[in-house]
Amino acid sequence: MTAGRYRAGRGRPTPRVGIFGKVGAGNIGNDASMEAVLGFLSAHQPDAVVDAMCTGTDRVKARYGIEAVPMFWHHKFKHQESGAIATTLKVLGKGVDVARTATWVRRHDVVIVPGAGVLEASLPMLPRGFPYALFLLSASGRVFGTKVAMVNVGAGAINQPLTRWFFNSAARFASYRSYRDAGAREAMRQRGLDVSRDHVYPDLAFSLPAPPGEAGDEQTVAVGVMAYYGTNDDRKQADEIYSRYVAGMKRFVESLVDSGRRVLLIVGDTNGSDDNVVQEILSDVRASRPDLDPSAVTAAALSSYADVMRALQPVGSVVAIRYHNVLCALKLSKPTISIGYSPKHDVLMADMGLPEFIQDVNTLDIDELIELFAELEKRAAELRQTLTEHNAARARLFDDQFAELSAALFPPAEPADAKTAREPAV
Repeated sequence: MTAGRYRAGRGRPTPRVGIFGKVGAGNIGNDASMEAVLGFLSAHQPDAVVDAMCTGTDRVKARYGIEAVPMFWHHKFKHQESGAIATTLKVLGKGVDVARTATWVRRHDVVIVPGAGVLEASLPMLPRGFPYALFLLSASGRVFGTKVAMVNVGAGAINQPLTRWFFNSAARFASYRSYRDAGAREAMRQRGLDVSRDHVYPDLAFSLPAPPGEAGDEQTVAVGVMAYYGTNDDRKQADEIYSRYVAGMKRFVESLVDSGRRVLLIVGDTNGSDDNVVQEILSDVRASRPDLDPSAVTAAALSSYADVMRALQPVGSVVAIRYHNVLCALKLSKPTISIGYSPKHDVLMADMGLPEFIQDVNTLDIDELIELFAELEKRAAELRQTLTEHNAARARLFDDQFAELSAALFPPAEPADAKTAREPAV
């Protein structure tokens, strides 16, 4: 996808569209949401001139062919930051970012925040980071009349007052909001927002094209892992939570290979942290089972959501923790167990007809997981059919979502004769 696809057309206004979010920084799910929005723009607004303000500018420029600027000013100095200098730059940057964000927003007719959990804090974050940036975005849109659209986003309960205030204010200032599940909309209602005009549509990643569905090899299991350190409320126990989770996944993988399965390890973030978990599991299996064929446990090379889909296509079943790994498996109609760290996992699995196949990562019992996996395999054919039916229903909903989005963000230009007819005679 290149910038040339977003050039102006003849005789038509050229909408200037910005993409804002934590994209291009290694999170495969976030990038998938952006890809869905770029696909929407290509199909519905092919003349739009598109650029981005994001956390991964180099990747966005190289992969998607659009211009991009950093979300945070101090990121320009990330290779020079250390100690007191880093702190000074970050503090100074909070003021600089007010002007930078306002200037960037003012250049656009529309700014789209594509999907992802932009209104939740289920993973660790500080209020001065993305919550502050999202607030600046929406506030600037309100001041300059730029439409800010939060499209199919996730939301949840937030216990940190300042983080919650930044996110709530950003949502109130937005011109358009839709949510990726009913739980997200209800969370925002409970946080005090009027959501009566906000609609629920499937996660944007469901709209992306998928390879042909196939049952896959029932003896091959994809196990999705992540560097899980708990939620935003668990900072003091982060290392303990990580160690307990990784130890559990090592034992689960060992149980699979001991029963003759092949295991494909996958990640959902390519910044290196998830890869560390993969390497820990591989090292553990090879040390504890030195005679095991190396092909019994392998790791997929992934850099995009399309890579994840291609990697999962030939497997028989999936057990994963990252939300968009789970979503991808469900989209491919793979019998799936979600190891959830947020209510969004429960909602997704229930919406797709598999509410019983979820384990809470914070209370994860590997013996129970092994038993649940046995049940998953026993019901594999039934579950594939259930998922196929739910996927077909979801695909139809995107026509409504994109039609609504077009009407809200890109209303048809008023004919010149109609405008002239309403002008008073002189």
